[in-house]
Amino acid sequence: MPAKLSVNLNAIAMLRNRRDLPWPSVTGLGAIALEAGAQGLTVHPRPDQRHIRFSDVPEIRALLDDRFPQAEFNIEGYPTQDFLALVDAAQPEQVTLVPDDPMQPTSDHGWDFITNREMLAAIVKRLKKGGMRVSLFCDPDVSEEQIAAARATGADRVEFYTGPYGGCYDDSEKAAKALKDLEKTAQLVHAAGLGINAGHDLTVANLPALARAIPQLAEVSIG
Repeated sequence: MPAKLSVNLNAIAMLRNRRDLPWPSVTGLGAIALEAGAQGLTVHPRPDQRHIRFSDVPEIRALLDDRFPQAEFNIEGYPTQDFLALVDAAQPEQVTLVPDDPMQPTSDHGWDFITNREMLAAIVKRLKKGGMRVSLFCDPDVSEEQIAAARATGADRVEFYTGPYGGCYDDSEKAAKALKDLEKTAQLVHAAGLGINAGHDLTVANLPALARAIPQLAEVSIG
C-alpha cells in the first residue's frame, strides 16, 4: 500500500501569525490539501505558539470530523503535561513524540530510546489507553539496540527524521549515502515490528527515491 500523505500546517500558521489577521487560513488551506487527496493533517504546537496556536487544534479537529472523517489528525510535540492535555482534548488519530526542547527552532534529532525508554513507555501507555496511535521521532542511522528499546516502549511506529537526506538536495553522492542509512535503519525497524513514518524536508523531488528505498513506508509528513 502506498504511503499516506499528511500535510503539515505549521508554515501556513507562521505566515498567518506575522500580523493579527485570520489569513492565510490554517483550516482553509488544510481543507484544500485534503480535497486534493492528502490523507491527513499534521501540526506541531509549541509553547510559544509561534506557528500553530492551541486554539487551532480544536478547529482542525472539527474540520476533520465535519468534512473529512476519513482523514487523520497527527499532533507532534515534546510530551509536557500541557501537550498531553492538548492531545487528550483533541483525540488525534496519531501522536508523534519528539525529543526537542520546546523552544528550539525545529525538530533536528530523534530520541535516545535507551536513555528515555521508561519515560516514553509511561507516556505511550497513557496515549494508547486513549485510543491514539503513537509514533516516536527517530534518527536515520540508529543501532539495533536503540530500535529494540523503541519497540519496548510499546509505540506503534517511528518517524524518521529525514532532514539530513533533504539537506542533500544539491549533492547526489551525499543523498545516496543518507538514503542508504535510512534504508538500513528501516530494515531494523520493520524487523522489530514497528511501522515507519518519515518527515522533514521532503519534497516532490526527493520523495520518490525515499519511497523506493523504504517500501514499508506508512506515512510521510510534508509542509
